[in-house]
Amino acid sequence: MVVTRWGARFMGVTPAGIWHLLGGAYRADRRAPPRAPFQMRAIGLADIWSDDPADPAYNHGLRAYAHPFSHENLHMGPPLYDVFLISDRNFPRAIPGKGSALFVHQWRKPRHPTAGCIAFAPADLDWILARWTPRSRILVRGSGHMSGQGPGLATGFGRRITDRGNPASKAFQDQGLT
Repeated sequence: MVVTRWGARFMGVTPAGIWHLLGGAYRADRRAPPRAPFQMRAIGLADIWSDDPADPAYNHGLRAYAHPFSHENLHMGPPLYDVFLISDRNFPRAIPGKGSALFVHQWRKPRHPTAGCIAFAPADLDWILARWTPRSRILVRGSGHMSGQGPGLATGFGRRITDRGNPASKAFQDQGLT
């Protein structure tokens, strides 16, 4: 994934920073609720996420079959949002022009780019959720841009989560996240 220090999340660019996870959702028609330290809400066909800065509900989830502003359907065919987590990146007090919320969700496939989110294999995402604590953080740092050399690759979920000899560690290392 490409990382930037810029304030806005652009298509395919993940903002550098340290983020908390505030909650999430899952597809109850595809899986059981994941074990998590915060509320995980079941989503349905009407669940959307507003991504239009002109929308008064910008950067928030809504239930609507029709919505006049740009939005993303959370109940989609691909399994990307079978489980997804919402960070505190420009959420819940969203400021238009400061970028979209940062989601953590299931990947499409290994090393496949996202629209600026962070993605993991389903088993790894479940592993992270089961061990997440109120003190845990998402750490996204840019190896190039942060040093003034242009955009770089993401290099972090905190080592605290990944260095315990767990089955997910290799997946994190393969993605360059340790």
